[in-house]
Amino acid sequence: MKNSRESIIFTLFLSLITSVISAGGFPTQETTPQTQNPEAKPKDPPAQIETKTTNAGSENVNSNSTQSKSTPDIIPKSIEAIDLDKARPREVGDSAQNAPMQSETNSATEESIQRGLRYLAGLQNEDGSFGRGRFARHAGITALCALAFMSDGHLPGRGVYGDNVRKALEFVLSSATETGLLAAENSHGPMYGHGFATLFLGEIYGMNPEDARVRDALTRAVELIVNSQNEEGGWRYNPVPYDADISVTICEVMALRSARNAGIKVSKDTIDRAIAYVRSCQNSDGGFRYMTMSGTSAWPRTAAGVASLYYAGVYSDDSIERGLNYLQSERNLMGANSSGEAHYFYGHYYAVQAMYLAGGNRWRNWWPRIRDEMISKQADSGGWIDYQAGQAYSTSMALIVLQMPKRYLPIFQK
Repeated sequence: MKNSRESIIFTLFLSLITSVISAGGFPTQETTPQTQNPEAKPKDPPAQIETKTTNAGSENVNSNSTQSKSTPDIIPKSIEAIDLDKARPREVGDSAQNAPMQSETNSATEESIQRGLRYLAGLQNEDGSFGRGRFARHAGITALCALAFMSDGHLPGRGVYGDNVRKALEFVLSSATETGLLAAENSHGPMYGHGFATLFLGEIYGMNPEDARVRDALTRAVELIVNSQNEEGGWRYNPVPYDADISVTICEVMALRSARNAGIKVSKDTIDRAIAYVRSCQNSDGGFRYMTMSGTSAWPRTAAGVASLYYAGVYSDDSIERGLNYLQSERNLMGANSSGEAHYFYGHYYAVQAMYLAGGNRWRNWWPRIRDEMISKQADSGGWIDYQAGQAYSTSMALIVLQMPKRYLPIFQK
C-alpha cells in the first residue's frame, strides 16, 4: 500500500513538472543589471553615468519592481522597411538643422563653452584617454570628450584642441580588440562605451574618409554591433545577442547611423528590427520603459527612445509625437530644480537631440531653457560635476548639449 501511494504521488509530481516545462517554465523576475561602464551605464544614462549602485541602481530597482506588477500597455505595430537614404519627408517639416531660430546662442553661451573646453582639455591623461578612478582609460568617455571638442570644430591637425582630439583618437584605436570591440580591459558592460566609441569613429571617418585605420576599426565595430543584436532587435551591456534594454540600444543605433552616414554598410534589417524593439518599449503615457517587459516611464529613457527612432530613419510617427509630448510634460513639471537627479546629463544629451531633430516649436520651446539651465550648473572650475561617472563624462555631455546649434558634427547635419 505504502509503495503504491508513493508511486501515485511520484507520477502526479512528474506530470506537474512536465506541464510546467511545456508551458514555458516557472516565471522569472528580471535581475538588476550589473554595474555598467561609465559610458555604459546610462541605463538611462551610460553606465558611466548611472553607476551600478546609485544612478543605475536606482533606476533598475524602480523598473524591476514595477515590471512584475503589470503588463506592457503598447503592442508594437508592424513597421515599414526604412530607407536611410530617403530624404526627410517634407510634410514632417524641417529639423533645427535646416531651420535654426534666431538668437540660438549668445555671449554667455560661448563663454561657458570655452571655459568648459579649457577645463576638459586639462583632464586628458598622457595616453590620450579621459576618465579617472573606476572609469580610468575609458574608451566611451574618451570618445565623448573628443566629440565635445569636435563640436567646436576641432579635428586632428586643426584647431586649438586638435591635438587633444588626435590623442583621443589614438587611444580609442588602441582600445580595439580582435573582435572589433572598442573597450578598455577593465570595462564592465562594455557595449555602452563601444557605442560611444563607434559613434566617434563614424564622425571622424565622415570628416576624413582617407584614414584606413579608422575605416578598419569602424567596420569591425559595426560588425560587432550587428552581430550582437538580440532576437527582440535591441542590445544590452555585453556583446552577445541575449538581452536588450532601451539605454544601450540608443547607443548602438546612433553609432550605426553615424557609420552609415560615413559610407559604412549597415543592413536595413538591422535597423528595422531596432525600430520594432524601441517601439515595444513605449508605454501608454508616451514615455519609454527600460525594457520590453512592463515598467514605468522616465524622461531620460524616453529621450533615448525618441532619438533612437529619429536616427533609425523614422520621422513621422505616433510613437515620436507621444514621446515628445511626454518629454515636454515631464520637464515642465520638474523645471530646473533637478539637482541630484539621476541620469541628468545622459537624459539631456539625448533630449536636446530629439528636440533638435523634431525642429519647429519643439526646438524653439526646448532649447533656450536647457541652454540657460546647463550654463547655470557649470562649476567655477569650468566643468560640470557628476559624482558617479566623473567630471570628464558630465563636462563632455554638457558641452555637446550647449554646442548643438553649431552643427559641426556630421550626425547633426543629416
